[in-house]
Amino acid sequence: MKLIGIVGGLSWEATALYYRLLNEAAARALGPHHNARSVIVSVDFAEALALANHGDWDGLATLLTEAARQACAAGADMVLLGANTAHIVADQVAAAIDVPLLHIADVAGAAAQDRGFRHVGLIGTRFTLESPIYAERLRERFGLTVSTPDAAARDELQRIIIDELTVGRIEPSSRRNCAAIMEQLR
Repeated sequence: MKLIGIVGGLSWEATALYYRLLNEAAARALGPHHNARSVIVSVDFAEALALANHGDWDGLATLLTEAARQACAAGADMVLLGANTAHIVADQVAAAIDVPLLHIADVAGAAAQDRGFRHVGLIGTRFTLESPIYAERLRERFGLTVSTPDAAARDELQRIIIDELTVGRIEPSSRRNCAAIMEQLR
């Protein structure tokens, strides 16, 4: 079994979700007492968020590259970034390590293609939605048309993700707002 390097801490809530899902997949594939071989290098979310809030993408790339290199030094055969927004600098991180970086947009694009989708809605942080990197990758590599929410919905998603989800809160009103945003995209 390959060793998966997870660059986490973006937030720890997201890292825990990635870790749980990887282990559940390993158990389904290999049997109930198996788990994914993994190493997590966790960055400080407050530092990463401050860099993103200031538009310091080179700084974020440096922070995540160092974490990816630490995962590689621990023997990782591949690395993944435990957050959508981190993929804004994924190409920079990938270029700085000697193992494959698994890109979440590639996984999402392949899943959309497998289901016969040609048009997808993208939700996420304002950073993810306003950066062309994620949507362009889905268009260029998978031929998908990508729709994103309007400015007011992007602001609401940013608030929900940063102020609630990253600290483990899921408010009923936020669930309703997300459902409405997804319905608007549909």
